[in-house]
Amino acid sequence: MSKILRVENLSKSFSGVHAVQGVDFDVNEGEIFGLIGPNGAGKTTLFNLINGVFPPNTGKVFFADQDITGIDPYRVVRMGLARTHQIVKPLNELTVLENVMVGACFGAGFLGLADARELSWDVLKLVALDDRADVLAESLNIAGKKRLGLARAVAARPRLLLLDEVLAGLNPTEVGRMIEVLRRLREERGITFIMIEHLMQVIMGLSDRVMVLNFGTMLAIGKPAEIAEDPDVIEAYLGDPDFAEKLLAGS
Repeated sequence: MSKILRVENLSKSFSGVHAVQGVDFDVNEGEIFGLIGPNGAGKTTLFNLINGVFPPNTGKVFFADQDITGIDPYRVVRMGLARTHQIVKPLNELTVLENVMVGACFGAGFLGLADARELSWDVLKLVALDDRADVLAESLNIAGKKRLGLARAVAARPRLLLLDEVLAGLNPTEVGRMIEVLRRLREERGITFIMIEHLMQVIMGLSDRVMVLNFGTMLAIGKPAEIAEDPDVIEAYLGDPDFAEKLLAGS
């Protein structure tokens, strides 16, 4: 199985605070890879190091066998690595369709307007936002904005997509719809995902493997069943062995 991402000895400090320390892992092509840990564990910082928002103090990031360490995000997305953000900030003065077209125009395809519009319509249908295509992005509720953020990233035609709490703030019905969209994206478009998520039953049920960060270091990595039963993970994050058993039963 080919590796689409490889991270080696990645570290980042801010004013002496070690946000990420010596993290090593890889992600297989076609995998859904979960990333969990307490608030402040360094999960979003790790995303920012992978897609070039911050340069690391030490370490390397390889995407599709290319060294992308410290490369600017706009160049990384053109190479096929896109992301969503925990706090969705659409371009409010543009319509929903136009927002998605931005992703298509500046993504891996670097498409012209006509091709970007066609691709964006297809993506909006996939995330069930095509009926809101002509409304301003600011009019969407939180669930709509989450789907819009996902659509804009997908329109960039990524091979690897980093999802930063794409399910946060959604009700159970909306969570279920989003999960189905993610599964379709993997099956139909071959997208690989790394997901930061706090909904444990979702991440355990959806992920092929899970990595746990704690105080910026990798605490554990493995299949969901292995992570849920790991005593260090239970102590640092899950907190209750009975809860871990419920996670496994739910997954």
